[in-house]
Amino acid sequence: MTQFDTQQIQVGISSCLLGQQVRFDGGHKRSEFVEKELTRYFSFTSVCPEMAIGLGSPRKAIRLVKRDDIIHVEASDGSIDVTDKLTAFSYQKTAEFDHLAGYILCAKSPSCGMERVRIYSSQGSAKEGTGVYARILMEQNPLLPVEEDGRLCDPVLRENFVTRVFAYHDWLTLQHSGITRGKLIAFHSRYKYLLFAHQPSAYKSLGKLLGDAIDLPLETLAARYISGLMQGLQQRVSRKNHSNVLQHLQGYFKKHLSPAQKAELQTTIDKYRRGLLPLMSPMTLLQHYLREYPNPYLASQVYFNPHPEDLALRYSL
Repeated sequence: MTQFDTQQIQVGISSCLLGQQVRFDGGHKRSEFVEKELTRYFSFTSVCPEMAIGLGSPRKAIRLVKRDDIIHVEASDGSIDVTDKLTAFSYQKTAEFDHLAGYILCAKSPSCGMERVRIYSSQGSAKEGTGVYARILMEQNPLLPVEEDGRLCDPVLRENFVTRVFAYHDWLTLQHSGITRGKLIAFHSRYKYLLFAHQPSAYKSLGKLLGDAIDLPLETLAARYISGLMQGLQQRVSRKNHSNVLQHLQGYFKKHLSPAQKAELQTTIDKYRRGLLPLMSPMTLLQHYLREYPNPYLASQVYFNPHPEDLALRYSL
């Protein structure tokens, strides 16, 4: 079992996305976003399930085949069946990942595809499957943020995934330090506005959970909390929700700003809400006022910096 490192954000990844030549045709699927951006902040654990079970590269292509409602993993010419080997390896390997804060999978792969993997049957084929390794990974690690390389081209999905990875690493760090009820409440307080932006109902329900669970064992309370947090953060943020949060944050400065400054901030928030400006426009103003008029509670809010600014993930939102 790999030891958790509080300093390094550890993320699993399909080996081909790092440029390793492990694909069936002897090639790779190097991800430019991973290589140029994420390697600055993430330490990657690479896995190629097909190489791990001895298929080699290049090799015969394998695919998902459905017979009698059972999914098999076979060579396209039917000469080999690696279902049992791949399944056994997947259970063994994915049980080792309690130190990971996220995982990036190779799309469309019969082993690593997260969704819409083609399944063949006597009736033809349909893009309705999940790769064997990917399915077991997500079953064994239900809290783990998981995405495919192709979906990370979408700026909203990209920002959401990276936000969840940083949040889950934050949680793993808290867990490593030893969770107490006080630490859990402080953690929840820091995530107030980020969670409020993603799913307001999740913030309210988790606050109620912490407030009402005096007699609940700490281990049970923590498990319920992190499950609710990760589910809430998985919800994509709408402009409406971001605008509501920005309005709340604006209220902290109403005693300090001049009428002209208030009007400028309100106008900027409204233009963002209507899609005329990116999120960073009102955020930059608010961060400026936070520097001018320090507020320890606001400064602790993860919402302001859910991930490093130089990743520029919010500039297209």
